[in-house]
Amino acid sequence: MKPFVQHTGRVVAMDRANVDTDQIIPKQFLKRIERTGFGEFLFWDWARNLDGSINPDFELNRPDAHDASVLLTRQNFGCGSSREHAPWALENWGFRVLVAPSFADIFYNNCFKNGMLPIRLSEEQVDDLFERVAAHPDYKLTADLETGTLLDDYDLSLPFEVEEFRRHCLLHGLDDIGLTLEHVDKIAAYERARGIAS
Repeated sequence: MKPFVQHTGRVVAMDRANVDTDQIIPKQFLKRIERTGFGEFLFWDWARNLDGSINPDFELNRPDAHDASVLLTRQNFGCGSSREHAPWALENWGFRVLVAPSFADIFYNNCFKNGMLPIRLSEEQVDDLFERVAAHPDYKLTADLETGTLLDDYDLSLPFEVEEFRRHCLLHGLDDIGLTLEHVDKIAAYERARGIAS
Protein backbone atom coordinates (compact mmCIF):
# COMPACT_ATOMS: atom_id res chain seq x y z
CA MET A 1 0.00 0.00 0.00
CA LYS A 2 1.28 3.48 -0.83
CA PRO A 3 2.23 5.50 2.27
CA PHE A 4 0.24 8.64 2.99
CA VAL A 5 2.15 11.52 4.57
CA GLN A 6 0.86 14.64 2.86
CA HIS A 7 -1.38 15.12 -0.14
CA THR A 8 -2.44 18.22 -2.07
CA GLY A 9 -5.24 17.86 -4.56
CA ARG A 10 -8.07 19.53 -6.37
CA VAL A 11 -11.39 19.32 -4.53
CA VAL A 12 -14.65 18.12 -6.04
CA ALA A 13 -17.73 18.93 -3.97
CA MET A 14 -20.56 16.38 -3.78
CA ASP A 15 -23.35 18.08 -1.87
CA ARG A 16 -25.19 14.86 -1.01
CA ALA A 17 -25.85 13.18 2.34
CA ASN A 18 -26.19 9.44 3.01
CA VAL A 19 -24.36 8.36 -0.16
CA ASP A 20 -24.45 4.59 0.04
CA THR A 21 -22.03 2.01 -1.28
CA ASP A 22 -24.48 0.82 -3.95
CA GLN A 23 -24.31 4.29 -5.49
CA ILE A 24 -20.54 4.45 -5.12
CA ILE A 25 -20.13 1.13 -6.98
CA PRO A 26 -23.35 -0.60 -8.12
CA LYS A 27 -23.74 -4.32 -7.54
CA GLN A 28 -23.44 -5.34 -11.20
CA PHE A 29 -19.76 -4.36 -11.15
CA LEU A 30 -18.76 -6.54 -8.20
CA LYS A 31 -17.88 -9.62 -10.26
CA ARG A 32 -14.23 -8.69 -10.73
CA ILE A 33 -11.76 -10.53 -8.49
CA GLU A 34 -8.99 -7.92 -8.70
CA ARG A 35 -8.83 -4.73 -6.63
CA THR A 36 -8.31 -2.63 -9.76
CA GLY A 37 -10.49 -1.48 -12.65
CA PHE A 38 -13.42 -0.20 -10.60
CA GLY A 39 -12.80 3.51 -11.10
CA GLU A 40 -14.61 3.69 -14.43
CA PHE A 41 -17.80 2.41 -12.74
CA LEU A 42 -17.73 4.91 -9.85
CA PHE A 43 -21.18 6.46 -9.25
CA TRP A 44 -22.35 4.77 -12.47
CA ASP A 45 -26.07 5.46 -12.05
CA TRP A 46 -25.50 9.15 -11.34
CA ALA A 47 -22.75 9.66 -13.90
CA ARG A 48 -24.86 8.44 -16.83
CA ASN A 49 -28.26 9.17 -18.28
CA LEU A 50 -30.83 6.40 -18.80
CA ASP A 51 -29.62 5.94 -22.40
CA GLY A 52 -26.07 5.36 -21.16
CA SER A 53 -24.72 8.73 -22.27
CA ILE A 54 -22.61 10.85 -19.93
CA ASN A 55 -24.57 13.09 -17.56
CA PRO A 56 -22.75 16.44 -17.81
CA ASP A 57 -24.46 17.74 -14.67
CA PHE A 58 -23.03 15.04 -12.40
CA GLU A 59 -20.34 16.38 -10.07
CA LEU A 60 -17.49 14.18 -11.29
CA ASN A 61 -18.31 14.81 -14.97
CA ARG A 62 -17.92 18.58 -14.72
CA PRO A 63 -14.70 20.10 -16.12
CA ASP A 64 -13.65 21.42 -12.70
CA ALA A 65 -13.60 17.85 -11.35
CA HIS A 66 -10.91 16.73 -13.80
CA ASP A 67 -8.00 15.19 -11.89
CA ALA A 68 -9.66 15.88 -8.52
CA SER A 69 -8.22 13.77 -5.72
CA VAL A 70 -10.08 15.24 -2.72
CA LEU A 71 -13.81 14.52 -2.32
CA LEU A 72 -15.85 16.87 -0.16
CA THR A 73 -19.25 15.51 0.78
CA ARG A 74 -21.94 15.37 3.46
CA GLN A 75 -22.77 13.20 6.47
CA ASN A 76 -22.91 9.42 6.59
CA PHE A 77 -20.89 8.90 3.42
CA GLY A 78 -20.38 5.22 2.57
CA CYS A 79 -23.46 3.90 4.34
CA GLY A 80 -25.25 0.75 3.19
CA SER A 81 -23.56 -2.57 2.53
CA SER A 82 -20.02 -3.23 3.72
CA ARG A 83 -18.54 -3.86 0.26
CA GLU A 84 -14.84 -3.05 0.13
CA HIS A 85 -15.28 -2.38 -3.59
CA ALA A 86 -16.52 1.13 -2.68
CA PRO A 87 -13.14 2.41 -1.45
CA TRP A 88 -11.46 0.45 -4.26
CA ALA A 89 -13.54 2.36 -6.82
CA LEU A 90 -12.83 5.73 -5.20
CA GLU A 91 -9.11 5.02 -4.98
CA ASN A 92 -9.03 3.67 -8.57
CA TRP A 93 -10.68 6.89 -9.77
CA GLY A 94 -7.90 8.88 -8.10
CA PHE A 95 -9.20 10.00 -4.70
CA ARG A 96 -6.72 10.06 -1.80
CA VAL A 97 -8.65 12.23 0.67
CA LEU A 98 -12.35 12.24 1.63
CA VAL A 99 -13.81 15.01 3.80
CA ALA A 100 -17.23 14.77 5.46
CA PRO A 101 -18.94 15.31 8.81
CA SER A 102 -19.30 11.55 9.23
CA PHE A 103 -18.70 8.23 7.49
CA ALA A 104 -20.29 4.82 7.90
CA ASP A 105 -18.06 2.80 10.26
CA ILE A 106 -17.13 -0.10 7.98
CA PHE A 107 -16.52 2.19 5.02
CA TYR A 108 -14.36 4.43 7.22
CA ASN A 109 -12.22 1.46 8.29
CA ASN A 110 -11.92 0.22 4.71
CA CYS A 111 -10.61 3.59 3.52
CA PHE A 112 -7.57 3.30 5.78
CA LYS A 113 -6.95 -0.27 4.67
CA ASN A 114 -6.85 0.95 1.07
CA GLY A 115 -4.55 3.94 1.46
CA MET A 116 -7.14 6.73 1.59
CA LEU A 117 -7.52 9.32 4.34
CA PRO A 118 -11.11 9.99 5.47
CA ILE A 119 -11.27 13.24 7.46
CA ARG A 120 -14.19 13.98 9.78
CA LEU A 121 -14.96 17.65 10.41
CA SER A 122 -17.89 19.47 11.97
CA GLU A 123 -20.94 20.39 9.90
CA GLU A 124 -19.94 24.05 10.16
CA GLN A 125 -16.41 23.38 8.92
CA VAL A 126 -17.74 21.33 6.01
CA ASP A 127 -20.20 24.11 5.14
CA ASP A 128 -17.27 26.54 5.06
CA LEU A 129 -15.34 24.24 2.72
CA PHE A 130 -18.31 24.04 0.34
CA GLU A 131 -18.35 27.84 0.29
CA ARG A 132 -14.62 27.93 -0.45
CA VAL A 133 -15.01 25.48 -3.34
CA ALA A 134 -17.76 27.69 -4.82
CA ALA A 135 -15.71 30.86 -4.38
CA HIS A 136 -12.36 29.67 -5.74
CA PRO A 137 -11.99 27.94 -9.12
CA ASP A 138 -9.53 25.05 -9.05
CA TYR A 139 -9.75 24.95 -5.26
CA LYS A 140 -7.18 22.69 -3.61
CA LEU A 141 -6.71 21.27 -0.14
CA THR A 142 -3.61 19.85 1.50
CA ALA A 143 -4.03 17.08 4.06
CA ASP A 144 -0.96 16.72 6.27
CA LEU A 145 -1.23 13.49 8.23
CA GLU A 146 1.97 14.10 10.21
CA THR A 147 0.61 17.30 11.72
CA GLY A 148 -3.09 16.39 11.49
CA THR A 149 -3.89 19.59 9.61
CA LEU A 150 -6.04 20.45 6.59
CA LEU A 151 -4.78 23.52 4.70
CA ASP A 152 -5.62 25.65 1.67
CA ASP A 153 -4.10 28.70 -0.07
CA TYR A 154 -6.55 31.08 1.64
CA ASP A 155 -5.38 30.91 5.26
CA LEU A 156 -7.37 27.81 6.18
CA SER A 157 -5.78 25.61 8.85
CA LEU A 158 -8.08 22.99 10.34
CA PRO A 159 -6.91 20.32 12.78
CA PHE A 160 -8.27 16.82 12.30
CA GLU A 161 -7.92 13.68 14.36
CA VAL A 162 -6.96 10.17 13.30
CA GLU A 163 -6.62 7.35 15.81
CA GLU A 164 -2.89 6.68 16.35
CA PHE A 165 -2.83 3.08 15.08
CA ARG A 166 -4.57 4.04 11.81
CA ARG A 167 -2.27 7.07 11.48
CA HIS A 168 0.80 4.83 11.90
CA CYS A 169 -0.42 2.35 9.29
CA LEU A 170 -1.26 5.03 6.75
CA LEU A 171 1.99 6.95 7.26
CA HIS A 172 3.97 3.77 6.64
CA GLY A 173 1.76 2.24 3.95
CA LEU A 174 0.85 -0.79 6.04
CA ASP A 175 -2.24 -2.83 5.25
CA ASP A 176 -3.08 -6.01 7.18
CA ILE A 177 -0.51 -8.05 5.23
CA GLY A 178 2.13 -5.36 5.70
CA LEU A 179 1.50 -5.35 9.44
CA THR A 180 1.94 -9.12 9.55
CA LEU A 181 5.18 -8.96 7.55
CA GLU A 182 6.64 -6.57 10.14
CA HIS A 183 6.76 -9.61 12.42
CA VAL A 184 8.07 -12.14 9.92
CA ASP A 185 11.16 -12.95 12.03
CA LYS A 186 9.05 -13.71 15.10
CA ILE A 187 6.66 -15.80 13.01
CA ALA A 188 9.56 -17.79 11.54
CA ALA A 189 11.06 -18.33 15.02
CA TYR A 190 7.69 -19.51 16.34
CA GLU A 191 7.35 -21.98 13.46
CA ARG A 192 10.92 -23.28 13.92
CA ALA A 193 10.38 -23.78 17.66
CA ARG A 194 7.34 -25.93 16.93
CA GLY A 195 8.83 -27.80 14.00
CA ILE A 196 6.37 -26.41 11.49
CA ALA A 197 8.75 -24.26 9.42
CA SER A 198 9.12 -25.42 5.83
